[in-house]
Amino acid sequence: MIAASAVAAEPQHDCPLCPRLHGFIAEWREREPTWHNAPVPTFMAPEDDASVRLLIIGLAPGLRGANRTGRPFTGDYAGNLLYRIMIAHGFARGLYEARPDDGLELIGSAITNAVRCVPPQNKPVGAEIATCRRFLSATIDRFDNLRAILTLGAIAHQSTVRALGERVAAIPFRHGERYEVGNLSIFPSYHCSRYNTNTGVLTEAMFDKVFREVAAFLEN
Repeated sequence: MIAASAVAAEPQHDCPLCPRLHGFIAEWREREPTWHNAPVPTFMAPEDDASVRLLIIGLAPGLRGANRTGRPFTGDYAGNLLYRIMIAHGFARGLYEARPDDGLELIGSAITNAVRCVPPQNKPVGAEIATCRRFLSATIDRFDNLRAILTLGAIAHQSTVRALGERVAAIPFRHGERYEVGNLSIFPSYHCSRYNTNTGVLTEAMFDKVFREVAAFLEN
């Protein structure tokens, strides 16, 4: 894992490391100049880094979701479900209104993405996932009291495992599983996308159960 001191946890606003994503964002800056259209920073609890015990890791910003609003899981269906469940289990407070100034606050948690820039068709390629992993590693390292990581989807899970210096084969993606990696517990879940919920891959009850298990673990 790359040391946090060696790499900043957040990419620069006009990060050029992935040419395809950099070009895609440039196109959308022309089309929608009022949108965020930049790497989406980690959404943090209002307290300092030491308060964060749970880190939620998604795949990448949605085009009309986080890429538009500048806050992870904000402005698309996945955020409706994620934040509703987080509020129910005490990981967030306030009212989620799908915009970054809605006053919603996280509690003891943070949310980030394995890839910080929006990819075409919501599909980052392997080189982009690997390149952006330096920021994922640094983000994980910044939270000294981190105890649990919730990975949303197979790609986010695999990139997280690699960021932690572990082998994917030894820690495979399995919804509802729990893995121990050093002093961290990893909880994989299917992504809370509209597609997964519409097809029954992930039900709200299944997602709620994962959060109940995370909450119970942190209470202990």
